[in-house]
Amino acid sequence: MPVLPGAEPYRHEGGEVGVLLCHGFTGSPQSLRPWAEYLAERGLTVSLPLLPGHGTRWEDMQLTTWHDWYAEVDRALQELLARCETVFVFGLSMGGALTLRLAARHGDAIRGIVLVNPGNKVHGLAAHALPVARHLVASTKGIASDIAKEGVTEVGYDRVPLHAAHSLRRFFQVVDAELPQVTQPLVLLHSPQDHVVPPADSARVLSRVSSTDVTEILLEQSYHVATLDHDAERIFEESWAFVGRLAPLAADEKGSTSGG
Repeated sequence: MPVLPGAEPYRHEGGEVGVLLCHGFTGSPQSLRPWAEYLAERGLTVSLPLLPGHGTRWEDMQLTTWHDWYAEVDRALQELLARCETVFVFGLSMGGALTLRLAARHGDAIRGIVLVNPGNKVHGLAAHALPVARHLVASTKGIASDIAKEGVTEVGYDRVPLHAAHSLRRFFQVVDAELPQVTQPLVLLHSPQDHVVPPADSARVLSRVSSTDVTEILLEQSYHVATLDHDAERIFEESWAFVGRLAPLAADEKGSTSGG
């Protein structure tokens, strides 16, 4: 199947500091593309992969599980680690959960992580019905484009495939158990008005990670896809400042890039 316009993966070869960005469930790289380009313009090496089953049609997601999504970001991380001296991982929604698992499993190889409205649990009665419902109903209404800013839409599916949703629920359970293994410096930005992931998920993540260098930022003007919303610029600036604090080399690379 052809990839939806705007949903293509993105890669930029920059300096010795690299950033991996992980998009969300039923979404695509489009939701993080402005963030990726912002970092690329500052001289960083940037990788924004398209997760398997995403960016085409929702039926393609029915054939994938969290193992496929995680394997793709793990592969992209290994590429960055081989290429760069210092690597960060950023993620939105389920991409935040992918980021947390990478952090838990790769330890000091990852210098720091940034999470935007990270998912931690599938909520409500529907979650408990998923094991059976997924065999009876193929999909339910979509969760894409939860954005406060008028005229902005997310390239994502208008349906949620239930086999994939069931796998997502299992994945969140796996990640939740691994949160105490997360020790890296962490910035967590979340929207009080989020119609996809409740604030409880961010609170849970903050309460269970072992990181001691932690910054929590509220995104008061945005809904779930905050990277395309009113607070997008703040997310970009805070993440760049975070990279600059932990990897001063990044600022030197920006200077040499803009000077050249």
